Amino acid sequence: MVDIIRDINLNNPTQRQYWQTFLSELDIDNFNEKELIGIEKIVGLFDGERLVGTGAIAGKVLKYIAVCDRGATSKGARFNQVMTTLENYMATLGRFHHFVFTKPRYIASFKHIGFGVLAESSLGAILEKGLPDVHSFIRQLPQMGNQTSRIAAVVVNANPFTRGHRYLIEKAATENDFVYVFVVAQDVSLFTAAERQMLVSKGVADLKNVVVVSGGDYMVSYLTFPSYFIHDETTVIDYQTTLDARLFKNIIAPARHITRRYVGSEPLSETTAHYNQTLAREFDDSIELTIVPRLNSQRQVVSARAVREAIATDNRQVWTEMVPETTALFISENITALQTRIRKGQKIDGN
Repeated sequence: MVDIIRDINLNNPTQRQYWQTFLSELDIDNFNEKELIGIEKIVGLFDGERLVGTGAIAGKVLKYIAVCDRGATSKGARFNQVMTTLENYMATLGRFHHFVFTKPRYIASFKHIGFGVLAESSLGAILEKGLPDVHSFIRQLPQMGNQTSRIAAVVVNANPFTRGHRYLIEKAATENDFVYVFVVAQDVSLFTAAERQMLVSKGVADLKNVVVVSGGDYMVSYLTFPSYFIHDETTVIDYQTTLDARLFKNIIAPARHITRRYVGSEPLSETTAHYNQTLAREFDDSIELTIVPRLNSQRQVVSARAVREAIATDNRQVWTEMVPETTALFISENITALQTRIRKGQKIDGN
């Protein structure tokens, strides 16, 4: 019997249960809302009425890929059929560049069909295929200085850009010849990616040795890395932060001679504090990590979260204390739109 591809609908309780049972039998049983909410399409490979393979699409990410080779005509045939179906569907959407996050033991299978490894650890790996890839990303980064220059990096979400961000970047600028500021590009924040990059650029426009660039697909928030194949939440954080750190250390930093990275201390976020610890561990002697104590306002530690909370409650005094004039002006001019986003469900917690 020929294996047949059919769509799986998670809104159908019977199909959803059958799909989850199949994956659980293959040791994939993380079906929390964070993992499922972005899924656009799920395909199932059926041998008659028996599910023998599956895969899902979420933006540029392929996930929940699993196959059972029992009864297959040849080893790898079902995996190839699922992946070909997913990639062909991505092509119809105009997406020719995609990522896979998987267990280490499956790396070879993905490499066999053209994926390249970006970073890996004992817990998982991130691979990519297609264009534009990581080398395309690096080529479009401005070239600053040379191998003898002191070049640093700062990665910010800047949701929104605060005096704390400015303080961190200014310190890096005074202690180095050049500084790259990478702005996280994912649109999952109260302020859009375009707004955040604009606010950062305006906020540091006077620092002539600083260049602000988009983080693209490679300076991502570690909190968004798929972890559907990992059970324990503490283990998830370590997996995500380790991959993020290794991708930066092994690919991005060497390409632009970055030897220093600046981060703010994290008295308010245990998760981000753990991230700083992971950076220190992973960078070791290859990249110098500088942890800068967080800036305080008259009331509390300056944080983007506090600014967002002040926007939600219309507490102008708090946000004007915590942000530079360029950000304050933008908030004032767009306060109605920002508060509307919050009322419509845009989350303001997190970092």
